[in-house]
Amino acid sequence: MARRNVKPLGRSFSTQYTLPERGPVEAYIYWRDPKLSGVIFGSGLVLLLSLAYFSLISVVANAGLAILTCAIVFRIYKDIMQAVQKAPQTHPYSVFLNRDIALPQEKVHEWVDTLIVHIHACLGELKRLFLVEDMIESLKFALVLWILTYVGSWFNGLTLVIVGFVALFTLPKVYENNKVQIDQNLALVRAKVEELANKIREALPGPLRRKVPEKKE
Repeated sequence: MARRNVKPLGRSFSTQYTLPERGPVEAYIYWRDPKLSGVIFGSGLVLLLSLAYFSLISVVANAGLAILTCAIVFRIYKDIMQAVQKAPQTHPYSVFLNRDIALPQEKVHEWVDTLIVHIHACLGELKRLFLVEDMIESLKFALVLWILTYVGSWFNGLTLVIVGFVALFTLPKVYENNKVQIDQNLALVRAKVEELANKIREALPGPLRRKVPEKKE
């Protein structure tokens, strides 16, 4: 499998790591196969909306009961049809029963390694922000946290998960179809933010304006 270099988020987290190339998940969220993406999106949205109105135990139990009922009815139907047609008795789910569903160890290790890379990167970034390595970056982070306090008072966690799930299946495709215009607007916003940040940095006293120098080993 081809691999690509990924730079960590935090500046103090300087070691280079490699992550696997994007797999089938990208195809789902970019709607490469509209039918399959629609099934995944619809099923996930129904599950999340069910969790918003019912308890997790009720949702899991009812979903399992519905799947099991359909499986039993289909099994009875196939047995009756085989008996009527005097066909050889075969299990309708034999293909799935004989299929190996064990997770490949190489894939599991790869996922774990990728997760560890992201955890280390996030921890390095949080250390840099909370220890005020760069005053402007820490002020930006404080503004984000302040906004999140209001977001948390307006929505609960599950509502945010639902919004994030819908955004996952819509925003990437919207960005792909309007990449040029969005990049231009984002570049303008980024330039304005950087201009404002530079003005604030210049207004700060000398010790606060400079970044904390990294220790040399």
